[in-house]
Amino acid sequence: MSEAALRPWNWEDPQELAATVDSFTDDLARVEKLAPELEAEVLDRSHFDRLGLTGIEFAAFKTSHPQGLGTDLVSLTAADGTKTGPGQVYRVDGSAYFAEMDITGPLPVADDTVDWVYAEHLIEHVTLRAGIAWLSEVRRILRPGGLLRITTPDLKVYAESYVSHDGFFGKHRRRMNRALTGVAPAMPARGAFMFNQLFYVYGHRWLYDLEELRYALTAAGFGEDAIAVRAYREGARPDVADLDQVLRNDETIYVEATA
Repeated sequence: MSEAALRPWNWEDPQELAATVDSFTDDLARVEKLAPELEAEVLDRSHFDRLGLTGIEFAAFKTSHPQGLGTDLVSLTAADGTKTGPGQVYRVDGSAYFAEMDITGPLPVADDTVDWVYAEHLIEHVTLRAGIAWLSEVRRILRPGGLLRITTPDLKVYAESYVSHDGFFGKHRRRMNRALTGVAPAMPARGAFMFNQLFYVYGHRWLYDLEELRYALTAAGFGEDAIAVRAYREGARPDVADLDQVLRNDETIYVEATA
């Protein structure tokens, strides 16, 4: 497919690109069928037990975890026009559960409710203050001993590659180009572009390295000794670590924290 046949996609105009990405998000939020399963302003352990759920995956329209609740700020839309709304848990296409949640406000979940929380490439999309507030909410809803697994682009990987020319930029660019074939033109190969796109292209608001992520977690109430660095699809709970997506594992830092 030629670049002219692609949707409008200008790597060098983050505002224009944001509108294009929003349209793709709307497409991803379309499902075949939505079935209301449970209505509750605040979900507690009894609701999770009733549905056979143990944890929450944030920023997931359809979590692949068989005992997970997928959540997102964006509403899902079914083929018949039905839309999700707050205060309701839905069955999506008969295979997953979903509830709308906004991480920039109090989570509609009771204290000590879930065994695990997973979030991949989410925290960098909000400010540091909002990120710490969300992590505080996550700690509140985790049961004692519950696990948070969080992944985010590692600023250190980008900074070191920009300075040392270690080859990461080239490999990551080729990986992303393959993933976006037929969707977007090739990413520019310039080092400054590859560094800047991490900050500006995807709506990112705050970037993390390990030290910054530790700061946010401890500011949210997680103990320093309860934080552990992990590897791709390796962690204290294999069922949660298996939620890691392969596409961007070359740029990602994986961290777990125990409540």
